[in-house]
Amino acid sequence: MPRVFITDGHWRKTLAVVRSLGRRGLEVTVGESSRVATSLFSKYSSRRVVYPSVRRHPEAFLAFLHQELTERTYDLLLPMEEETLLLLARHKDELTPLTRLPIPSYQDIQKVRDKGWLLRYASQQGIPIPQTFWIEERKDLKAVADTMPPPWVIKPRISSGSFGIAYVEREADLPTAYEEVHRRFPYPLIQERIPSAGEAFGCSALLDHGGQVKACFVHRRLRDYPVRGGPSTLRESVRHPQIEELGLRLLRSLQWYGVAMVEFKVDPRDNKPKLMEINPRFWGSLALAIHAGVDFPYLLYKMAMGEEFEPVLDYEVGARCRWLLPGDILHFLT
Repeated sequence: MPRVFITDGHWRKTLAVVRSLGRRGLEVTVGESSRVATSLFSKYSSRRVVYPSVRRHPEAFLAFLHQELTERTYDLLLPMEEETLLLLARHKDELTPLTRLPIPSYQDIQKVRDKGWLLRYASQQGIPIPQTFWIEERKDLKAVADTMPPPWVIKPRISSGSFGIAYVEREADLPTAYEEVHRRFPYPLIQERIPSAGEAFGCSALLDHGGQVKACFVHRRLRDYPVRGGPSTLRESVRHPQIEELGLRLLRSLQWYGVAMVEFKVDPRDNKPKLMEINPRFWGSLALAIHAGVDFPYLLYKMAMGEEFEPVLDYEVGARCRWLLPGDILHFLT
């Protein structure tokens, strides 16, 4: 029986992967640094392990993982959270003799995590982006209002979800708001704020080493938490050829390998999708793609094992998936 080790059992996306692979008959081992993690209680989890915290004790985690992969044979290792992904990517050469690790290189992940680098690169590739001001020195703040009028969004170059984001409505508030973000996330970006009427989309994809698209899926965000910008709490599968073309073009130009999700928001002023970011790993709304017919975890497993299969590009349109607790509840409360 094929055997897979999956990290970060706390997260919703991890549970989606456990269910996907377990239903296919794979023997799934799930790990987490706490015994209280949703995926550990799944009936599709064949084995459960508690390991040292990736964040607090990375060396101890690596030692545990090396021992686990040495003592038990695993066909595949899947890191689910960004911190784990980065750590394993940095040590990929040590791990690949023990198992398959179908992730991009550490350098590729680091590049797309940096929104400052990514937006410059995407713009050079002809991918629309929001009007953006790159702050190199704090004195550059004086030129922002001359470059673009408020309202603005201040974004950390590296963060996830809505962490560190600040919204500025008035020019007088910009220096204080910028300093607050800058203290935690040095030299964040300042962007125009796309009107809230603009719809948000995600283009999810799986690419092989040759740049061939093995799977693609597009969804529209219907609700978020936090409501001014955060993870989606309700989303729907859609067809959007323009979003698909832009997302795949960007990933191909990066020579991406594995899974990723490219996020866009449509600017209602010119009806153009503008790039927000790339998630270089499995994403929170993964369950929707699986339910709609694009089983990314199983397809990634097949690709990593060297199996040939036709690209999966068709799926059910109009399927919906909700993150009820606590996501959608908090959305309505706020």
